[in-house]
Formats: sequence, C-alpha cells, structure tokens
Amino acid sequence: MREAIDNALRGTYRLTVAAGLALGSYVFLALVPLAVVLTGTVIGAGTLPETVLVLRHLAGFKRRQAAEWSGVEIPEAYLPLTGRLGERVRTALTDPQTWRDLRWLVLHLGYGLGLFIAALVVWPFALLVDGAWSGLLGQRPVLLPQLDRLTDLDAAWSRALLTPGPGRSAQLAERIATLTATRADAIAAHGAELRRIERDLHDGAQARLVALSMRVGLARRQFDRDPEGARSLLDAAQDQAEQALAELRQVVRAIYPPILSDRGLVGAVRALAASSGLTVAVEVDGLAGPDDPRPPAAIEAAGYFVVAEALTNAARHSGANRAAVHLSRVPRGLRIVVRDSGRGGAHEAGGSGLLGIRRRVAALDGAMTMTSPVGGPTTIEVDLPCVW
Repeated sequence: MREAIDNALRGTYRLTVAAGLALGSYVFLALVPLAVVLTGTVIGAGTLPETVLVLRHLAGFKRRQAAEWSGVEIPEAYLPLTGRLGERVRTALTDPQTWRDLRWLVLHLGYGLGLFIAALVVWPFALLVDGAWSGLLGQRPVLLPQLDRLTDLDAAWSRALLTPGPGRSAQLAERIATLTATRADAIAAHGAELRRIERDLHDGAQARLVALSMRVGLARRQFDRDPEGARSLLDAAQDQAEQALAELRQVVRAIYPPILSDRGLVGAVRALAASSGLTVAVEVDGLAGPDDPRPPAAIEAAGYFVVAEALTNAARHSGANRAAVHLSRVPRGLRIVVRDSGRGGAHEAGGSGLLGIRRRVAALDGAMTMTSPVGGPTTIEVDLPCVW
C-alpha cells in the first residue's frame, strides 16, 4: 500500500508539472500570432526565430520529463537556427520538427490538463477504496495504480507527438553516415599530413642540422692547426644552416602559410597566382573590400590549399597555359572556382591531389564538384561553409 501511494504521488507530481506546462502554453500560443505579424512587418522578423527557440525549449523540457518517467529517450532532430536573419526565418518555417512541436503543444493543452484533472478525480476514490481494500483486507491496490497509468499515457502521447518522423529519421541517418565517412577521411588525411611533416623534418632539416653540427665540431678541432681549413668548414656549415632554415620555412608554410596571417586569403591567392607557372586571373567578390569580413582561419587555410593544389595540378598535368580563380562570399560561406585551359580528363584516382582536396573540404563539412571532360576545360568548384 505504501509503495503504491508513493508511486501515485510521483506520477501526480509529474502530471501537475505537465498541467503547469499546458497552462504556460496558453501564454506562448498567444504570442505566436504576434510573432507572425511582426515577421510580416520585416522590422520584427527576428521575433520568429526566437519564438521557435522558445518552442524548442518547451518541447525539450517535455522530452526530458517523459524520458525520466518512461526510461525511453525521445530524439531531437532540429535544423540549426544559424546564419543571417533571412536564413534563420526560413529555417524556422521550413523545419518539419517546428510544426511537429507546434502540433504537440496544441494537443498537450488538452491531454496535459485532462490527465491532471482525471488524477484529481481518481485520488479521493483511490484513498477510499484502496484504503479499505488494501489497508483492511490486505489486497493489492486497485485505483492507485491507475494514477501511474495516467502518467504513462502522458509520456506515451508526448513521445508519439515529439518523435521525429520516418523521413526525418532517414535524413538524420544519412547525415550521420556522411559525417562518419568525412571524419574517417579527415583522420586519415591528418595522419598522412603528420607523417609527411615528420618525413620532411627527418630527411631534410634534421639531416642538415646533424651535418651542420659535425662540420662545426670538425672546424673547432681544426681551428688551431689549420685556420683556413676551419674557415672553409664554417662556410660550408653556414650554407647548410641556411638550407635547413629554408626547409623549415617550407614545412611551416605547408602547415599554415604565414602569408595568410599577413595578407589574408585574397592576398595569399594573388601571391599564388603570381608565382604559378600559368597565367592566372584572380576575381574576387565580396572579400577584397576593407569592410568585408574575413573567413575563419580554418576556412582560409583550406581555401588556400585548394587553390594551391588546383593550380599545381593544372601546371603539372593538364598542359594548360592559363587558369582563372574566382573567390566569392556567398550567404552560407566561401565559394572557390578554379578553371584551367588544359586538356581535361582529370579524375581523383589519377594521383593528382584531387582526392586530398576533397578530403580537406569534407573535413570542414564542405562540398567539392569537378567537371573535366576530355579536351577540357577542368573546373573545380568548392563550397566551404562558414558564418559571416
């Protein structure tokens, strides 16, 4: 009997919270038309995404409450409300889960209050009937467990209304599979990059520094008895030191080119174009002005390596003598288009670095498309997402 009363009290408490949430939803639903009207006036368009965020918080609270009672998690499947105001408004209106949450909120006004009222009606009869049936006769309670079942109904109905639909689940599964693949590619690319840096340091700068140390040691031992020979060894050691420094600079540039920090992506790409063996035209849209924002450092680095690899491929493999690079700021990020006048026929399996470009772009959740018909031209388009 005592256990049945405790369970009934816990269930009633959750139904009370659900009823309070339902009453609060009345206030929220009164604000929804106001948000729609303000959005229509354009000036108050920002109220709609904020209203949707409040709706998500209400639905999230209900998901947690239902999961704590039933032990079954209710997944969330929201599109991110990020970007410019227009994108946020569009996402708020087109996200299927927004409408699913709104439907839950309207129906919860009914069953949230209804189940709470039913619990209030059951309690007096439960105390009266089960008090005599269980307390005096020692039988199992009959009405008190019904209060648990009312709470079970609240959790089950909420789970049915708030769980993402099958289409959305399929999209999420596909998205998870894509992210898993790109993460694996990013880890593989990162490991290959670390091995390349280690190899360059070991075979290049480190070997030269070892030889430098040996020459300096020989010069020290030879200085007293053969100054001219020692001077010759020191001259050779100085040359090796300069070569080691040059190789170290190459390694640093391969990690993060200093020119990106100094001149930004536009300046760095123009420097690449000037040093390329091709005649390269660089066009910039929305990035070259003093008031134009710069992409994040990771996006700039990826963009720089995309252009560098594409121009290197064009110079080495395509037979082109001209190329064009177009950098543009688009609402969802940075777009890079590299086109050459070569003979075409490029493919990622050809060992020309195209697979490396795709992996680097995919690691940042970007997209790459390439068209390279036989006879040319070859065009590489890359979209790197970022918030301006």
